[in-house]
Amino acid sequence: MNATRVVSDGWVVAKRNVIKIKRVPEILVFVLISPIMFVLLFAFVFGGAIDAGQGLNYREFLIGGIFAQTVVFGATFTGAGLAEDMQKGIIDRFRSLPMSPSAVLVGRTTSDIIYNVLSLVIMALTGLLVGWRAREGVLDMLGGFLLLLLFAYAVSWVMAYVGLIVPSVEVINNASFIVIMPLTFVSNAFVPTKDFNSFLRPFVEWNPVSAVTQACRELFGNVPAGPVDSTAWSLQHPVLYTLLWVALILVVFVPLSIRRYRVSAAR
Repeated sequence: MNATRVVSDGWVVAKRNVIKIKRVPEILVFVLISPIMFVLLFAFVFGGAIDAGQGLNYREFLIGGIFAQTVVFGATFTGAGLAEDMQKGIIDRFRSLPMSPSAVLVGRTTSDIIYNVLSLVIMALTGLLVGWRAREGVLDMLGGFLLLLLFAYAVSWVMAYVGLIVPSVEVINNASFIVIMPLTFVSNAFVPTKDFNSFLRPFVEWNPVSAVTQACRELFGNVPAGPVDSTAWSLQHPVLYTLLWVALILVVFVPLSIRRYRVSAAR
């Protein structure tokens, strides 16, 4: 019964967050324009300067990395949304209602899945226009998208915890940028692993963003001919490694976030 209540109340909160798009359409503009900008920027500015590998066009190599970067950045909506609700007193209103304490966090992270789905659809359409193709079939392509959403959902819980600790939209945005930028750019999202020097390469190989990017490339059929350009276990088994990260993040940050929410509610 308790689990049913969490799901029911969480869905109500999720619908509230989605309806917010109608009232603040600028949110939707950012969700849709940002992915298009990144695809076009990297495809046409850097496309001729980076060698993606034997028999592979850089634009096909690029899309998996753009997908990974965008869903990770999209997860910051969770922290920013919670911080904004706390600043405006909406969270205090939720606490006074007869609803599950977990529902606010479940609803917030669930609604951000919808934002990420919109981003992935727009990026996929833009990618098709610049030359990207999914070459391993529909099921593998859907598996790639599902893996991206699972990874983004896990990162959303990290951002939820941060949003409850630092209830300031400005601080959340700045802190997220400082952490996410190195994770996405010091990875194989935009540059092949082989092109990194010996100092950065171990970080790149075991970076979870590299794993989800490599997993998507394999599922989309966007990998160069020959073996993977790294012998690291994480990139030899990127799907499994990504799922391990998803499980670890959820096991750690779901209870941490819920506990933090209850502690702040008791004050």
